[in-house]
Amino acid sequence: MTNQIVTQLSRLFRARFPYIYITTWEEERAVALIKKIAKSEKLIRVTRDVYVWTQTNGFVLNGQKIEGTNSPDKAIEFVKECNKNAVFVMCDFHVYFGVKGRHVDYNVVRRLRDIIPELKTSKFRKNVIFIASELLIPESMQKEITLLDMPLPTLDEIKAKLDKMVSQNNQIDTSALDEEGKEKLCKAALGLTLQEAENAFALAMVNDGSIDGKDLTVILSEKMQVIKKTGILEFINTDIKVTDVGGLENLKNWLNKRNNSWSESAKKYCLPAPKGVLITGVPGCGKSLTAKAMSAAWQLPLLKLDFGKIFSGIVGSSEENMRKAIKTAEAVAPSILWVDEIEKSLSGINSNGDSGTSSRIFGTFLTWMQEKTAPVFVIATANNISGLPAELLRKGRFDEIFFVDLPTLRERKEIFKLHLAKRLKDKDVASKIEVNDELYEKLASMTEGFVGAEIEQVVITALYEAFFNKRPLEFSDIENTIRNVVPLSVTQKEQILSLRQWANIRAVAATKKDDMEHYSTSSDSENDVNTSRGGRALDV
Repeated sequence: MTNQIVTQLSRLFRARFPYIYITTWEEERAVALIKKIAKSEKLIRVTRDVYVWTQTNGFVLNGQKIEGTNSPDKAIEFVKECNKNAVFVMCDFHVYFGVKGRHVDYNVVRRLRDIIPELKTSKFRKNVIFIASELLIPESMQKEITLLDMPLPTLDEIKAKLDKMVSQNNQIDTSALDEEGKEKLCKAALGLTLQEAENAFALAMVNDGSIDGKDLTVILSEKMQVIKKTGILEFINTDIKVTDVGGLENLKNWLNKRNNSWSESAKKYCLPAPKGVLITGVPGCGKSLTAKAMSAAWQLPLLKLDFGKIFSGIVGSSEENMRKAIKTAEAVAPSILWVDEIEKSLSGINSNGDSGTSSRIFGTFLTWMQEKTAPVFVIATANNISGLPAELLRKGRFDEIFFVDLPTLRERKEIFKLHLAKRLKDKDVASKIEVNDELYEKLASMTEGFVGAEIEQVVITALYEAFFNKRPLEFSDIENTIRNVVPLSVTQKEQILSLRQWANIRAVAATKKDDMEHYSTSSDSENDVNTSRGGRALDV
């Protein structure tokens, strides 16, 4: 058990705090912790019996039911009259406290308030602990109840659970489960309850009769269940690889160097977990694709935060939704939190139409980004940087800001190579076109100013032409398609130039410096989209 919760509870017991409220889904684990503390003279000096109350059984002590204590009134009376040093654990007692000030059982609340002097001054040391999965406190008792959050299982607890399961299942093959694999599995299970972690490990074992470091997908699927239940965050299941992203070597190298930065080996270097990265630039150049690829490369769950789901018509619920989203992201950490087109999500923060709700939510998000200690890596993408508030861009929010420009010649060759290899799998379809470096070079030269999404559509459209004519793909199909495309670099020339001007000072180029050699800034016209580049040309 975590030392912090043990220390806090022990001090509250000794200080005779009358009411303690613990929010947790792990009722059994919380009760076990309370019993451990109550039996320790070292922790609380005066040991105590632990009575556990539920509406179905009433109070139970050491497996024995105390008859006539099922109702809340009788339970409170029993607490008052008990002539023992005791801790009274009340499970799901919060149902009598109402919902947001409504349906409160005032008789129960009044009785709880009436016995406070008895709890504080009696010669017997008595504490009452409410355990519930949600926080509901009657307004009249806010000053009398002390709140505690039961932390999720630590890495050591999860390792102990896995070791116990392995030792109890002799038929399970664990020969491939080395210490590194065990750490990966247990790290991946952080954020789950002990029961959820046990379920995930058990499922991994029965899948193929063994368990090893390759069973990470099973753990991630269990985390996906946690995410789905919130209804706010979306779990993105992706099999896109880093090699599926053409170019952007600078950005990929930066992200690759930070892989496993939350592991035990990283702690030897005293490295903090990276906060996140902001990727801005020309639409259709692979920003979102990179976010999906890093999830697969890092083997971490990818959570998509949709600010549209955060906002709600009920006053105060939007702020609660944001807190719930943050709490969920931290609960399944280490994880990646993806905010796509973040400028659209934050477009209303300067307006007064929502009574400041947008500003408060944005403030909560910024504060969390600045102060978070949980290994939640934030990837935010943006197309229109003019819509981003200055507070988001200052140092401390993101580790780095990358600018994704139009693909260079080398990058376009890589993009064509990826999409042609992906789609020309049938020999009959590819029989009339010779796929080689010469073809990639020629196609890349013909598509100067094209973004990655446009290159993909060129390949798809050309294949549709061949399919319609019931013949193999020909070079002329691709050539004609390219001629019919008006690229984004033409239709949005002014916006791209504005983006580059902004990025020259504030962002690092996602493209590797060597790949930018084809583009020379010594063009006759500094406004030529195909010659000037944006972002500081650094190799990271």
